[in-house]
Amino acid sequence: MSIRQWPQRERPREKLLERGPSVLTEAELLAILLRTGVRGHSALDVARQLLIEFGSLRGLLTAEPQRLCAARGLGPTRYVVLQASLELARRHYQEPLRTGLQLNDDRATREFLQMRLRDLSYEVFCCLWLDNRRRVIAFDELFRGTLDTANVHAREVVKQALARNAAAVILAHNHPSGVAEPSVADQMVTQRLKEALALIEVRLLDHLVVGDGVCESFAERGLL
Repeated sequence: MSIRQWPQRERPREKLLERGPSVLTEAELLAILLRTGVRGHSALDVARQLLIEFGSLRGLLTAEPQRLCAARGLGPTRYVVLQASLELARRHYQEPLRTGLQLNDDRATREFLQMRLRDLSYEVFCCLWLDNRRRVIAFDELFRGTLDTANVHAREVVKQALARNAAAVILAHNHPSGVAEPSVADQMVTQRLKEALALIEVRLLDHLVVGDGVCESFAERGLL
């Protein structure tokens, strides 16, 4: 049966308008994004099957593009819709760390970094630049790939610090494995960057490693 044939109060869109998005199931929310189903199956049927196939909503949204596009009921157009929705959510949660905000809340920093980096399938190295009053200047992704001395270049970090006119920085990178334990290479890179930044009087406040649901701090571990 098509969703259009359902009682109006049970249709996902009408249900959202009347009662708000929080009452909808993940499958119902996903069905709204899909808009239509496939022959013999409603959008809600397709949404439910996708959640089963990929194991969870997170599993669906972070799956490889080729696999998603090949899934029944998706394809490139709907893949684009899902990714655009996910990016909008990321940017929404990024706004608390807007330029000029005084950064005195470690929790907000961690939540922002987890939202931004947790589900990436590749490793990224980022810098959160601050002025001398700990106000946010900018957030830059500088390097991609395995974090080691070969591909995290101190000169590029120093160059960006000068360009941003920063007084302090919080380094961050993710571990796609989900394990946030800092490696020996992480520690070596951190020490090298700390020394390079000290030459231009930029303070390294912390280095955060983002895993699956956890964010480990070098400062808290006494590694700075």
